[in-house]
Amino acid sequence: MTNDLHEANRLSWNAATVAHNSHKGDQAAFFRNGASTLYPEEIDLLGDISGLDVLHLQCNSGQDSLSLARLGARVTGVDISDEAIAFASRLSKDSGIAATFERADLFSWFDDARSAGRRFDRVFASYGTICWLSDIKTWARGIADVLKPGGRFAFIEFHPFAMVFDPGWKPHYDYAPKEPVEEAGVGDYVADSGEGLAVDGYEKGVVDFKNPHPSFEFNWGIADVVQALIDAGLRIECLKEYPYANGWVGFEGMRDLGGGRMAPPEAMPSLPLMYAISAIRP
Repeated sequence: MTNDLHEANRLSWNAATVAHNSHKGDQAAFFRNGASTLYPEEIDLLGDISGLDVLHLQCNSGQDSLSLARLGARVTGVDISDEAIAFASRLSKDSGIAATFERADLFSWFDDARSAGRRFDRVFASYGTICWLSDIKTWARGIADVLKPGGRFAFIEFHPFAMVFDPGWKPHYDYAPKEPVEEAGVGDYVADSGEGLAVDGYEKGVVDFKNPHPSFEFNWGIADVVQALIDAGLRIECLKEYPYANGWVGFEGMRDLGGGRMAPPEAMPSLPLMYAISAIRP
């Protein structure tokens, strides 16, 4: 499936990826020193992956992919961004952690994987992924088709309820609007989040990044996601919600609860900022 808006997003991500990695220092040394970018929630959701074939969807620049490989998995990362995949491949080589990275529009990648009979024990996606996909049902069917029988899909994502608010916590946007939302381009959220997303120490890097390419986001409610997975033939094992967001400082006054778990200001009520799904292919 070819999607013009996906292609626009590819260009926007190519520009943003350079800015994002400019803030993260010597990432190869970070990994050579035994570090990981995974949070406990992801590790719990995945379970023991030693010796398993793991597919990492929308892997970005490969940091989480290499963290998965360090746990003993054979990892394949897929992303639409040329810059992200090139960076991930260099990072794998320079860190000495083996992983395979493939650049493709995810929907086209699923088609090719079906034709080739590729199958995985785990499929993993995390944080800010499905908002770049124009069809949640195509996504879910692709996941089901590349899972081995008994294989698990582990998914953790920012909560769509949080996307109702503007940066000052005022309700501003519709919940899961059905039309794509045009933005000025993928922003420098690493700069906005500082050490929350630059875990080895934040560096100034690119300053005042302005993306020359617009981007388009697709907003999916939790019901959309769960129903798509069910319709694809997967069995939902668990659905969890969290009153914090790992690493992401998306709103004013957020406070660190420890370990990079970012929560609303103390004066605000608790809100769901993240959710997770585990689903099995019978």
